[in-house]
Amino acid sequence: MHHFPVKLQLRLDWSEMDLFGHINNVSYFKYIQAARVNYWELTGMAATFSETKVGPILLSTGCQFIKPLHFPGNIVIESRMEFMKSTSYGLHHRILSERDEVAAEAHDVIVNYDFSKNEKTAISAEFRAASEKIEGKSFS
Repeated sequence: MHHFPVKLQLRLDWSEMDLFGHINNVSYFKYIQAARVNYWELTGMAATFSETKVGPILLSTGCQFIKPLHFPGNIVIESRMEFMKSTSYGLHHRILSERDEVAAEAHDVIVNYDFSKNEKTAISAEFRAASEKIEGKSFS
């Protein structure tokens, strides 16, 4: 079983339901995005972007839907660093229902990107160290 050190709680909104009375699949991607941004904030990447113009760009994301979610309710999105290479890394997310059941699992591949040069760039030592501290393990 994997350890998911980062957790984000969100409230489901009535507007996220679809015609069939459950939360629409598109909303899951919104929750995953919120969890991704939360992870970046915890590492300090969000704060340094304005100075460096180096930050994340999403290469791919995918979601496996396991159980439907229903309004009203709250969810918890758990996140962990799945892998880290020299210029890219992967985040693994689990969306848990109020009953602590896994409703969905998602995987992101993110590239570290220099937006002023329009090219991928090496992951900074600061981001690597912050992620390793959060995860309690090394990615070297």
